[in-house]
Amino acid sequence: MPAKPTAAAKPNEQTFETAIERLESIVQEMESDKLPLEDLLLRYEEGTKLVKVCETKLQSAEKRIEIIARNAAGEAQLEEFEPEKKAAPPASREEVSLF
Repeated sequence: MPAKPTAAAKPNEQTFETAIERLESIVQEMESDKLPLEDLLLRYEEGTKLVKVCETKLQSAEKRIEIIARNAAGEAQLEEFEPEKKAAPPASREEVSLF
């Protein structure tokens, strides 16, 4: 039987839906008890990569929802989320002790 091209080959180009679909397929294959151990290990490895893709996509979606849901005035405001940009570290402040 010819091997199917793996969806994990290009994880950055996958949609959440295609990654989930492939994960479901992997689970069915693994539950069938028809795969040799080496193939099981390969499917497991592919599955863990797909889980990371899904987690990344979900985190990005959650951040976009947070951006939409709040602004300074409490009104919904749509801003483009750019996951490549990291939040700047807080400015260094002198330590102040009140007591």
